[in-house]
Amino acid sequence: MDKLNVRRSFVLFHSTLGIVILIQSLRTALRADIFHEENPLGSHLVVLAAVEAVAAVLFLIPRTLKIGSILLLAVFCFAILLHGILNQLDLLVYGAGVLFVFFHGSAFGKGLFASSGPTK
Repeated sequence: MDKLNVRRSFVLFHSTLGIVILIQSLRTALRADIFHEENPLGSHLVVLAAVEAVAAVLFLIPRTLKIGSILLLAVFCFAILLHGILNQLDLLVYGAGVLFVFFHGSAFGKGLFASSGPTK
C-alpha cells in the first residue's frame, strides 16, 4: 500500500473516531438530561458528556488535536474511575484510538485527495 493510501486510511480512522465519540457524547448528554429529573445524581453525566463533546470537536480539528486528545483521555479516565471499567469497556477502545492519533498527529493537509497513480 502506498503512503497516500495509508494517509487516507488514517484520516478516515481519525475522522470516524472523532465523529463517533461526538455522537455518543451528545446522546449521553441528552439521555442524562432526560433522567436528571428522576435521578439528580445523574447530572454529572451531562457535564461529563458536554466536556467530552467539546473535546471531540477539538480532536477533529488538526490544530487542536493534542488538546482534544488530552481532554478526551481525561474524560475517559474519569468516567472509568467513576463508573467502573466493566461499564465503560467502549472507552478503552476509544482511548486506544485517541492515543494512536495523538502520537501520530494529524494527517490532514494538501494532496490528500490527489491521484496516487498505480498502486504496487
